[in-house]
Amino acid sequence: MDLQEQFESDIRFYYAVGGFVILVYSAAIATAALLDLAIVDRRLLPLTVGFFLFMLVYFVAISAQLLEAEEAQRTTR
Repeated sequence: MDLQEQFESDIRFYYAVGGFVILVYSAAIATAALLDLAIVDRRLLPLTVGFFLFMLVYFVAISAQLLEAEEAQRTTR
């Protein structure tokens, strides 16, 4: 496996980690709502919006890293 293939597999791993974190957050909010452990109301909305904005920046950063690697590969040819 050459360096480029290794890098791409890391990118897929980072995307998987991001998806897993979103899944865990969503499951925790749903579980808290179903078990009445937390009051799910407007106070939770800013937390959720902030979380998903953070995850958006996370995925954009991963995509930018992938683009940088592709650009570096093109310039070395």
